[in-house]
Amino acid sequence: MARVGVVGASGYTGGELLRILATHPDTEITYATSREYAGKPITAIHPHLRGFYSTLKFSNVSLDEMLKKCDILFINTPQGVASELAPKLLEQGMRVIDLSPDFRLKNQQDYRVWYGFEHPRPELLDKAVYGMPELHREEIRNAELVACPGCNSTAALLALIPAVEAKIIELPRIVVDVKVGSSEAGIKPSLGTHHPERANVMRPYEADGHRHVAEVEQELKRLAKEEIHVALVPHAVGSVRGALATAHVWLAQDVDEQQVWRLYAQRYGREPFIRIVRGAPFRYPDPKYVIGSNFADIGFAVEKRIGRAALMAAIDNLMKGAAGQAVQCMNIMLKIDEKAGLNNPPLRPA
Repeated sequence: MARVGVVGASGYTGGELLRILATHPDTEITYATSREYAGKPITAIHPHLRGFYSTLKFSNVSLDEMLKKCDILFINTPQGVASELAPKLLEQGMRVIDLSPDFRLKNQQDYRVWYGFEHPRPELLDKAVYGMPELHREEIRNAELVACPGCNSTAALLALIPAVEAKIIELPRIVVDVKVGSSEAGIKPSLGTHHPERANVMRPYEADGHRHVAEVEQELKRLAKEEIHVALVPHAVGSVRGALATAHVWLAQDVDEQQVWRLYAQRYGREPFIRIVRGAPFRYPDPKYVIGSNFADIGFAVEKRIGRAALMAAIDNLMKGAAGQAVQCMNIMLKIDEKAGLNNPPLRPA
C-alpha cells in the first residue's frame, strides 16, 4: 500500500485527487496540505468527501512531514512552488508528480517567453517526464519526476497525435480551438471567473498566444521530428467541467474519413482511456459524456472539398486534464494496474 501525499489539496484539482484516491485499492492518503485551511478537516472544504476522510486534516507544508509520511507526492500548486520544493524531495528519494507548469517544458528559454520567469532549476527539466501516458508510458514507469500536462494541451494533443505521427496533415499550420469550463480557472473567483460573469458566456481569452501552446508544439515536434507551429485559442464557456478541443488542419495526403478512422483506431486501440466516437446520434465528441471520468473521446471529420479535417477531443478538464491523468501516471510509476481508481464510467446526465 503506497502512502500518498497531496500538496495543495484544497482546490478543485486537489479535491479531485482526494476523491479518486479515497477508494483507490493500492494507496492510502497520509498527508494533504493547505496554507489557508491548515488544521481544518478535509470535509470542511470538500463536503462531498464526507464519510471518506473522517480523521484527516489539512496540514501546513513541511518537508520533514512529507518525507516521513509519504512514498509518492502530488504537487498541485501555482507556478513557481514546485520548482523550489521538488528538488528537495528528489534529493531525498521521493517520487514527485507535479501538476503545475514548472517542469513541463524542456527549454529553459521557453519559461522566460511563456511564463515570464527564470527557471531556478533548469538542470531538472531534462529529468522530468511529460506526464501523458499515450506519449511517454515507458519513461513514466521509471520516472522520479513527472510533469503533468495542462488541460488545454492534453485535449489538443490527444486530438492531433495520430495525424501528426502519420504526417497526413500539413504540419506548419495547425489551429486549435478549445472550449473549457469554469473549473479550469480554479477555486478562487476573479472578475472573469465569478459565476455571474462566467455563466452563459462564450468568451475567447489569450487569443494572441496561450501558454499551453508551448507544450503542444514541444510534444508534436518530438513526434514529427520537424518544425511545427500551432495556434491555440481557448474559450471560456458556461459549463463547470469539460474541455473540447477542435484542431483545424489541412490534409497533406488524399485520405477520407474511413482512412482517418483506421489510423486513429490503430494508434489508440490499446489505450485504456481513449474512446473513438463515430456514428449517429452522438457522432462527435462532447465533454458532457466524459464528465467525472478519465476518458478522452476522440472524433474527426474530413471535408474533402477543400482538403480540410477537424480533429476533436473531449475530456473532463479536472480528470483526464488534471487529477485523473496524474493518478494514471502514479499507477504506471507504482507498476500497478494503470486503471486502478479510475475505471469508472462517466456521469449521465451531468
